Amino acid sequence: MAISDYIISRASLPQKSVLNTLSLLNQDATIPFISRYRKETTGNLDEVQIGLILKYKAEYEELEKRKKAILKSISEQNALTPELESKITSTQDLLQLEDLYLPFKKKRKTKADTAREQGLEPLAKMLMAQNSPNIKAAAERFTGKDVTSVEEALQGAKDIAAEWINEHEGVRNRLRKQFQQKAMISSNVIKKKAEEDDAQKFRNYFEWVEKLKFIPSHRLLAILRAEKEGFVRVKVEVEQDESFRIVAGFILKSHKNSCTAYIEEAIDDALKRLLFPALSNETLVLAKEKADEEAIHVFADNLKQLLLAPPLGNKRILALDPGYRSGCKLVCLDEKGDLQHNETIYPHPPQKEVAMASKKVKSLVNAYNIEAIAIGNGTASRETEFFIKNIRFDRDVQVFVVNEAGASVYSASKIARAEFPNFDVTVRGAVSIGRRLADPLAELVKIDPKAIGVGQYQHDVDQVKLKNELDRVVESCVNSIGVNLNTASAPLLSYVSGIGPALAENIVNYRSENGEFYSRKELLKVPRLGAKAFEQAAGFLRVPTSENPLDNSAVHPESYSIVERMAADLNVPLKELVGNKELISKITPENYIFDSIGLPTIKDILRELEKPGVDPRKSAKVFEFDPKVKTIKDLHPGMKLPGIVNNITNFGCFVDIGIKESGLVHISKLKNEFVSDVNSVVKLHQHVQVTVMEVDEARKRIQLSMID
Repeated sequence: MAISDYIISRASLPQKSVLNTLSLLNQDATIPFISRYRKETTGNLDEVQIGLILKYKAEYEELEKRKKAILKSISEQNALTPELESKITSTQDLLQLEDLYLPFKKKRKTKADTAREQGLEPLAKMLMAQNSPNIKAAAERFTGKDVTSVEEALQGAKDIAAEWINEHEGVRNRLRKQFQQKAMISSNVIKKKAEEDDAQKFRNYFEWVEKLKFIPSHRLLAILRAEKEGFVRVKVEVEQDESFRIVAGFILKSHKNSCTAYIEEAIDDALKRLLFPALSNETLVLAKEKADEEAIHVFADNLKQLLLAPPLGNKRILALDPGYRSGCKLVCLDEKGDLQHNETIYPHPPQKEVAMASKKVKSLVNAYNIEAIAIGNGTASRETEFFIKNIRFDRDVQVFVVNEAGASVYSASKIARAEFPNFDVTVRGAVSIGRRLADPLAELVKIDPKAIGVGQYQHDVDQVKLKNELDRVVESCVNSIGVNLNTASAPLLSYVSGIGPALAENIVNYRSENGEFYSRKELLKVPRLGAKAFEQAAGFLRVPTSENPLDNSAVHPESYSIVERMAADLNVPLKELVGNKELISKITPENYIFDSIGLPTIKDILRELEKPGVDPRKSAKVFEFDPKVKTIKDLHPGMKLPGIVNNITNFGCFVDIGIKESGLVHISKLKNEFVSDVNSVVKLHQHVQVTVMEVDEARKRIQLSMID
């Protein structure tokens, strides 16, 4: 099967679209570039569809690589027949491929190997044929020096027969279906660990049984984490009598004779010693992979919402990283996010220098023309918010509480040390909080997405798949917004289509040595940035100060001539056309269709000309928590509180209500109707009203409801 057929059978996309997209991918074109600037070539595929093609392309290549390795291994054993080769090359399923390879796989010495060395394989064949009128008499011929009795000879024959049954392709496929459809997963507490404090969060799974096919991803991952941490034992089992009947249907002959009882024993041995352990593990691995995919999808969804959170924009910000004994680290940032001033104030116990701290904050707000204050939402956040709001400023200053998850990771990172080599981690952390308010996307790209804390069981899923998906999400978000070539950091530039870390550093170094870029075309002067990288990147980079207004838009340089022709046809200068909705409405898109550029691209160009370079994100809004609620002790059932959604999972969403612990709104408490997808009801950072349902102070768990 060709790679295109493999992908089409799984992704259900038109053949032409798949073939053309594969061609672009093989030319190292990126997903954002293909989806934005090659719509005619792909048949208008979006990023998700192109991502699927890339995923199945990798799957196909891995399958073909495995086939080559297996064919080579069997060939080296002089066991490769034309029929087997045909089966291996035609299979499109990795599990079936491994089943075909199983008889030839190098493994530790088995009972069957020992029996073969004793010359018992002919007896095993007689046993499996089930034609012998007296199998014991036949077994007599195989006794001697190494095999001292008939019973020993028959046991060896059964060992060989059990291995053959285990390797039987039909048997494995039919049992595999039984496991996939009917397997039950159970977890049981390890008694000596039951009373440990760390075990209590898994108490629900001390005695748990559920059909594996229907278990939610978050529950499976929780059970597997409990097993990994040594608190429970996990089993995946099927009904054994049904399994025996399935295998017997393949192996047992309809007539009974002297071989029947021994074959039944071989079947029972094959099931318990070989098939059940292997298929149980395989089924659990597949279920874990499915749970991983769901968890990764949830994380990716949350990360996208977080990265695209509303920015405050280019404002002068005073940022506070709150604390008690160590004080509140304070920094002042200018419109570009550059650090202007830092110091520490102590408005809380034990020092409680409220008057001095208030005076200092007020003077800094005036001295640096501060327009907004950002307060991290960690320790002492609420107290710091109350302290700030009690200061009477001489100007209007907006106060925001900012999610600081991952700020400490950034502050200790190589990126932070390079940005602020002369400042300690506390200053860097406060800067991150302030910049996060100004532009969440630009700041969060500097942090490992796993440290941001918006997923479920992210440390338990396949880390390679998680990283690949999160990198794809970050790349998608960065390119969907566009990047200012003259202000973007190297980490932000590295996610631009076609750039990467090395070229990002080269761009920043060029900017440092030569000053701001005056056009997109100047990018070609950056060392090692050639025509291919320029093609992939240019449309996503903005140069606001360029003479050419198209350099500050998502119009690709390869399409500039089309826009220039539009302006000429309207008899107006290019600058007059850009942003002029009245003039743009007079353009007939069909008049500008060429061989390589069709209607989808022309319509994209016209939409961009209406609002060139406009950030599609909304603006940040001020939010206020209930001032009466400072700790979990202040909560009681029935209270109605404002909150901010700060994490979304498959089973509900977590809401920040202004205290250290976030509360859970279970999926059943989101609306007064059935909800299948949490994201259809709430989004990250959404402002919501919740009702406190239950407070478990000892376990620090809060149950909330959004049902009015």
